[in-house]
Amino acid sequence: MNNNNKHLSQCHHNHGDMDHSKHEHVSTEKHGDHKNHHQEHHAEHDHSGHSGHDHCGHHGGHEHHHHGNFKELFLKSLPLGIIIMLLSPMAGFDLPFQFTFPYSDIVVAILSTILIIYGGRPFYQGAVDEFKQKEPGMMALVSLGISVSYLYSIYAVIITYVTGGHVMDFFFEFASLLLIMLLGHWIEMKAIGEAGDAQAALAKLVPKDAHVVLEDDSIEIRPVADLQVGDLIRVQAGENVPADGTIERGESRVNEALLTGESKAVKKGPGDEVIGGSTNGEGVLYIKVNETGDQSFISQVQTLISQAQSQPSRAENIAQKVAGWLFYIAVIVAIIAFVVWMIIGDIPTAVIFTITTLVIACPHALGLAIPLVTARSTSLGASRGLLVKDRQALEIAQDADVIILDKTGTLTTGEFKVLDVKLLNDKYTKEEIIALLAGIEGGSSHPIAQSIIRFAEQQDIRPASFDSIDVISGSGVEGKAGGHRYQLISQKAYGRNLDMDIPKGATLSVLVENDDAIGAVALGDELKPTSKGLIKALKKNNIQPIMATGDNEKAAQGAAEVLGIEYRSNQSPQDKYELVKTLKDEGKKVIMVGDGVNDAPSLALADVGIAVGAGTQVALDSADVILTQSDPGDIESFIELAHKTTRKMKQNLFWGAGYNFIAIPLAAGILAPIGITLSPALGGILMSVSTVIVAINAMLLSLDPKNKG
Repeated sequence: MNNNNKHLSQCHHNHGDMDHSKHEHVSTEKHGDHKNHHQEHHAEHDHSGHSGHDHCGHHGGHEHHHHGNFKELFLKSLPLGIIIMLLSPMAGFDLPFQFTFPYSDIVVAILSTILIIYGGRPFYQGAVDEFKQKEPGMMALVSLGISVSYLYSIYAVIITYVTGGHVMDFFFEFASLLLIMLLGHWIEMKAIGEAGDAQAALAKLVPKDAHVVLEDDSIEIRPVADLQVGDLIRVQAGENVPADGTIERGESRVNEALLTGESKAVKKGPGDEVIGGSTNGEGVLYIKVNETGDQSFISQVQTLISQAQSQPSRAENIAQKVAGWLFYIAVIVAIIAFVVWMIIGDIPTAVIFTITTLVIACPHALGLAIPLVTARSTSLGASRGLLVKDRQALEIAQDADVIILDKTGTLTTGEFKVLDVKLLNDKYTKEEIIALLAGIEGGSSHPIAQSIIRFAEQQDIRPASFDSIDVISGSGVEGKAGGHRYQLISQKAYGRNLDMDIPKGATLSVLVENDDAIGAVALGDELKPTSKGLIKALKKNNIQPIMATGDNEKAAQGAAEVLGIEYRSNQSPQDKYELVKTLKDEGKKVIMVGDGVNDAPSLALADVGIAVGAGTQVALDSADVILTQSDPGDIESFIELAHKTTRKMKQNLFWGAGYNFIAIPLAAGILAPIGITLSPALGGILMSVSTVIVAINAMLLSLDPKNKG
């Protein structure tokens, strides 16, 4: 098992009874080592609200993002920058709002020195980090741009006073570039901070203190951090549950919407599990603590969110490569521009084109193109109950060919339900038939019997009173009521055709009186309301759905026919594993959807494994994506999120890199002979516009409103 799985399974040592030995060899087969290198960071990850701020900074020399608070740096640098821009002509042109006075250029030089030391610090620190990793990128470029413009301007002031002749300076360009870069970083941090707030929001759900019930029934208020497994805690109406646990006493409705996405409050009583962070409704609950701290559901979710946000994806690696190319292209083009303009012009002209090239080449927008989309996508998924553990799953899912779906509990409710009751004799009313059905099943605890009794209760029909009830081996039950003998037997045992429509995949039981059928009840595992919508959406996205179920042929065929999909029945976990393997060997990209415990081997082997099931029962180490509520509609949301996230990444790469490839030659003066040039200030403005477009584009990522049913 790879390090990542080890780390997560520590949180789950008592959840899920899967045989790890079965899938250990497949777990590493898919995930390789690309998940491992973040574990040291996550082992001591700070889940505070600000933790998202350096998520884009773990790859390829981007650690600079933690250097300084950019909001504070920008706001404090702004007055200095404005004064410099008011006192210094832009590219040698005096603008209407600018003014000068004797020695104003010395004042500007002093203010610029303060500004580069204060405002430039994070860029230089970032550049040092990049060069240490031998991956110069955007921070190296920004540092180069501000250094060249600042140093040349200081040189210009000195020469002016030494020789008495005027040499043009670039203080205006220097100040505007620095301010724009600080502003761009502030916008980036704000956006990443907002996108990463899913963790902080989860942390807020857990109360600070818990009411612990002591042995003498007195109450002690104790910090949640000090709770021990086995403690009994009291949760009053309206309070949030402090830790994961099992209800010992009391009944209430518990709202888990913020954790599982399920909007309606769930009725809970003794023996039921509750998740820390959920809200208690009207009753008082006494809960025995099962999990605390790192083992709790919320803590695991936070770890998953931070892991997903900090993992590199293929798109981010591409962005990193592009940033590297841009650095070298910019430096080479700047040198060529300097040499060419030296030959055909003069030093000031050569310098201005060199500076402009370096300013415009800064791939700042490119650097934040992918991390912003990722952060937004992760928090958007979490708000829908989609926990994307492995970010590559989003990129792989949109190219998927086949999706294998478990039936029971995934596409169906997993509970037997009365689908129809038919009257086959005019002597009885439908109500009387239901009463007889409920009466004859009264002594049985079989799920089918229980569903018939529940159905009668829902219709407010009192079960008929039977004098005696006996089991008929292998075919049903019989009993006496009101002097009549009744039998409730299978259709096969009845042995004659019934003139009635049977719902697809339903099990039929026939109520017989004196060898004549008087009624029939159709029972089945009902499809979830969103299952049909899911199949439709998958087909629309050219993903072939296959249902693989442990159920018998008849039950599987019924559900598959209603949904209009291929199926495999009587499938063991090993069969499902072989099915995934066969499809992958055919070169197909496979998504596997299962309950995360018995489907662990196939979830781990599939290109994307989606575990369906609420909360702590999920086997976290085998799936890439976890649906915290068992709603097929969430698989549809995941596919939608995969397509939209990948599309946004491509758009942002286009805005971040495409702009640079056009702007760099323009900045170097390739069109200067026909009078088209780009000044450093205009270059800086255009660059910041591309940064803002990338940030806004990422934040516009959204999912369609959820359609229940």
